[in-house]
Amino acid sequence: MTASPLITVVVPAYNAEDCLGRCLSSLVAADDGSGALEIIVVDDGATDGTGALADAYAQAHTAIEVIHQDNGGHGGAINTGVAASRGTWLKVCDADDAIDPGALRTLLAALRSWQREGNEPDLVVTNFVYVREGTPAWYRLSHGPARRGPRGIRPGRHVVRFRGLLPSGRIGGWDDVGRFRPDQYLMMHSLAYRREVLERSGMRLPEHCFYVDNLFAFEPLRHVRTLTYLDLDLYYYTVGRAGQSVADDVIVARLDQHDRVNALMLEAMPHEGDVPKALLRYLVHIYTMSAVVITTMALRSGTPRNIAIKQQLWERLDGTRPDVARRVRGSVMGRLMTLPGRPGNWVPVAGYQVARRVLALN
Repeated sequence: MTASPLITVVVPAYNAEDCLGRCLSSLVAADDGSGALEIIVVDDGATDGTGALADAYAQAHTAIEVIHQDNGGHGGAINTGVAASRGTWLKVCDADDAIDPGALRTLLAALRSWQREGNEPDLVVTNFVYVREGTPAWYRLSHGPARRGPRGIRPGRHVVRFRGLLPSGRIGGWDDVGRFRPDQYLMMHSLAYRREVLERSGMRLPEHCFYVDNLFAFEPLRHVRTLTYLDLDLYYYTVGRAGQSVADDVIVARLDQHDRVNALMLEAMPHEGDVPKALLRYLVHIYTMSAVVITTMALRSGTPRNIAIKQQLWERLDGTRPDVARRVRGSVMGRLMTLPGRPGNWVPVAGYQVARRVLALN
């Protein structure tokens, strides 16, 4: 038995009765009873059967702990789970997503090895897979070789990998990280932080705000010194659920919340010399992609409210961090976002629509 878990998986859950069982079943399938895996379900004031379902799983599986709280939003639920966690590493799995059990067992074996060697990376990056809600694959999660992922997913699935970008098969630093393309960035789904990193960062996600996963994949990175990449299809990310926060119409309706997160990202942005050059370059890159989403959606909606949000973003950037503004505006995506005249209105929208089709998310 381990003195403390190797990894804690935090599952924020709000009105997730229809999908939480799938998520928790995928996690407990990887539990070997050694105490290496801790699963904390945060019932975030759900008004359906989420809390009762979580309690039933906890009664059947000792690895699961359930915390019931008043609704604090996605960020509030993650904050609670992080504060209660005991694992050396921590990962978040949303209640409507799932983890491949075979890949999780492989990850646990790697964590054990690093712990024995006293060579524990601050960050472990793995792959994530976009899966459309309702596909039969969700109900046939693989227990076989981790690289295969769930059986039955149609060949057109989209897997986000980081081959050639991050140190693989070894633990490295930011100097070992390559340059990300405009469409490449680390999402929450791909990250497992060493818990001490989260504690050092002092990260406190805003409550009752969507898109806080962008902050989870941003703020703690400045405290990451060592990292590694495991080419495992670990996380299965649901798309196509009604009212999902990443749906275009939802993003447009909540653009003010996206902008709130963007402002917090800018506030957390380190200055040159504070962090390795490669890390600062990456943080500017991911901030740029946040600005791209807000700008594109504002132009696509064309409403005075959203156009004002877009204008506010660029004025805030220029006024508070001109050093970052120069980097953002000098990037390929930044130049496209700030084209003058009519091209500046339709080029970003056209580019976004092409990207969505390529990823097969529509």
